[in-house]
Amino acid sequence: MNEAPFDILAKVGAWIVVIFVLAVIVLPQALRILREYERGVIFRLGKLLGAKGPGIIFLIPIVDRMVKMDLRVVTIDVAKQEIMTKDNVPATVDAVVYFRVINPMDAVVKVENFWKATSLIAQTTLRSVLGQSPLDDLLAQRDVINQKLQEIIDRQTEPWGIKVTAVEIKDVSLPDSMKRAMARQAEAERERRAKIVNAEGEFQAAEKMVQAANLISKEPIALQLRYLQTMREMSSDRNTTTFLPLPIDLFSAFLKK
Repeated sequence: MNEAPFDILAKVGAWIVVIFVLAVIVLPQALRILREYERGVIFRLGKLLGAKGPGIIFLIPIVDRMVKMDLRVVTIDVAKQEIMTKDNVPATVDAVVYFRVINPMDAVVKVENFWKATSLIAQTTLRSVLGQSPLDDLLAQRDVINQKLQEIIDRQTEPWGIKVTAVEIKDVSLPDSMKRAMARQAEAERERRAKIVNAEGEFQAAEKMVQAANLISKEPIALQLRYLQTMREMSSDRNTTTFLPLPIDLFSAFLKK
């Protein structure tokens, strides 16, 4: 007995609904879209297949599993660390670390949580390196210390597929007593430089006076000319009356006549 057209349409409709439901459930699991800065690490039945992306990625539902990795530069703050410098000065420092994933497979397989691992490595390295540096280097040669920190942390995270691009020390906090001592030291240094500059000025002035005295000793008339010039400068002030003794040598020419 032939089925009625209505029954056929009902079966076809049922199959369409089943296919639609399966598509709605399966397609999101089988079809993934990765951005330019993303990679997908694929596992098939627990076995590593490789990294794929960017673009459209097809997965076998239930069989395949994908771990999405971001390849952009990541910034993490290193918590403040209490350190003791090489010259036994207590200080509190914090830093920031810039890194990115260059090998997504190693970042997934070789380390459980690369964020936490990199942060802890940065903390321990920060305490170790700064503890071997004197306070003056920590304050004046920060670029050198930053470079050294970057090299050490990058060498330790390289097996995890992590590339540390930069490490920057943000702040160095010192005790108030140390700040006051450094201020007194800076003030004493400025006073020392001022005294040296003043002494150099006195020395140069004395040299010029000796040269002038030697020149005047060779030409006695120069002393008289200087004497007259001094009198002229003093006479420019009309509010004072000045008495100056006149050397008899000035009148020697008139006496001879």
